[in-house]
Amino acid sequence: MPQKDKDSQPDGQADSKRAFHWSELLAQQIISEKPEPYIISGGLTTSGPTHLGTVCEFLFPQAIVDSLHYLGKQAKYYFVADIYDAFDGVPSIFEQYKSILEPHLGKPLTAVPDPTGKTASFGDYFLADAVAAMGRFGVKPEIVRATDLYSKGAMDKCARLFLKEENKVKEIVAKSSLRDSLPDWWSPIMPLCEKCSKIATTRVLSHDGENYEYACDRDVKYTKGCGYVGKAKISDHKYKLTWRLHWPAWQEYFQTSAEGGGVDHFTRGGSRDTLEVIFRDLFKKEPPIGYKWGFILFEGKKYSKSKGTGMGVTEMLDVIPIEVMKYMLLKPDIQENVDINPTPLNVLRTIEDYEKALAMLAAGNFEALSRADYKRVIAAKLASEGASGGRGWKTPFLDVLLYRNLQWSWEQIIEKTGDKVSIQKLTPYIEAWERKNFIPEEYAFSYKPQKAQEKAAVFFTKLQPSMPALDMHNLVFSTAAELSIPPGKMFEECYLALLGKAKGPKLGKLIEAIGIEKVKKDVL
Repeated sequence: MPQKDKDSQPDGQADSKRAFHWSELLAQQIISEKPEPYIISGGLTTSGPTHLGTVCEFLFPQAIVDSLHYLGKQAKYYFVADIYDAFDGVPSIFEQYKSILEPHLGKPLTAVPDPTGKTASFGDYFLADAVAAMGRFGVKPEIVRATDLYSKGAMDKCARLFLKEENKVKEIVAKSSLRDSLPDWWSPIMPLCEKCSKIATTRVLSHDGENYEYACDRDVKYTKGCGYVGKAKISDHKYKLTWRLHWPAWQEYFQTSAEGGGVDHFTRGGSRDTLEVIFRDLFKKEPPIGYKWGFILFEGKKYSKSKGTGMGVTEMLDVIPIEVMKYMLLKPDIQENVDINPTPLNVLRTIEDYEKALAMLAAGNFEALSRADYKRVIAAKLASEGASGGRGWKTPFLDVLLYRNLQWSWEQIIEKTGDKVSIQKLTPYIEAWERKNFIPEEYAFSYKPQKAQEKAAVFFTKLQPSMPALDMHNLVFSTAAELSIPPGKMFEECYLALLGKAKGPKLGKLIEAIGIEKVKKDVL
């Protein structure tokens, strides 16, 4: 087994018992099967706004690169912006520009205007959105535009091979996609129409392996060809490979060691099946290692760039620290479906889970961890890579939220915690929670002391100066047992005395923040 970074994996005999994080397992497979330096690649079509479904497309490869780096290995990360794909629908975010955009259906995304006027094209607009998200998530690939791959001739070698072996390629694509046959007009390449600039509506009429004649006369439901008949050659670089050939071609060009994809690509008959046969039967080599990830769901529904299903990344990052969002995506096994349901309570639970994982990471005693906790620790480590301000924060998020609800200023909170760095890091999130009314009911309160009922008064009487929050919490249970009442009833009476309502934040923390002597004076 490869040598391990002491901060990422346990040593010695514990390895045989350890269920590694998925990124470590893939890193180990890559090391055992592929030559160094390792090439990790990925890509996405820049046809809509970035959401958590598309974030995974650049986040997961970065996690593998990081795991390889932890092991002291050389790894390079290329990410293809498939900005040359055909424009096939107006996303909901641009519904107001429908009349401007629809005439450009069928053209490459780079040939469609950006209706906002901010970037060079429709494709560039959403590429800029994705690049900004990569920066926030600490993802640092070498970004390669698909248009650049074609314009510099990087795909020409594969295009010529596919045309030379057209009948064989056609058979491979048909069989691997579980079809009896492909249409007579099918070709490995999609010419760019010289007249209307569409790429989705063209077909090759004839070719000699280099030169080809084409017609722009197909009806693809969302648009129709202009009827133009023209000629071109591969060296003109005015074509694109059909998707099931485009994907293996870029991996062949980069000499990719591993590249993953969503369930759609890895299902039986999916494009990964085609890629494997293309590599073995045409490229005469083993394909890159493939891995699939599950669906990213939003409240049970699949994220969709075009339909606008799911919260945008920018919107979620207003209320969720970036490390927590990364942790949310990296913690499950990669093939699991992840259902994002960003209610305030769910977000709080995830923040607390991340904070606990960071504490275990700092402790470093990995051999004592359960398999589940070990995976949480590695997910927290990966989630903190590239994050501004280092790993997480020292003062718990809930503590800061509690202090703010007591109407403390940020200066008072910094003085209380002695933790200026963490408070400044969490300030914009807490303020967003306040602004958006995102604070859960039990954490949204004001201090409204009133005389405690008899049983709660017994608890408050027992409070001692400088008593730790945990001891106060435990005192509730021991006092409830002494008075023969349910602990829940005791908590309720205490909250009523302090806040005027039956629920609230952690009682010990609340009393500690207000001050034990002040609480006793106010409620007794």
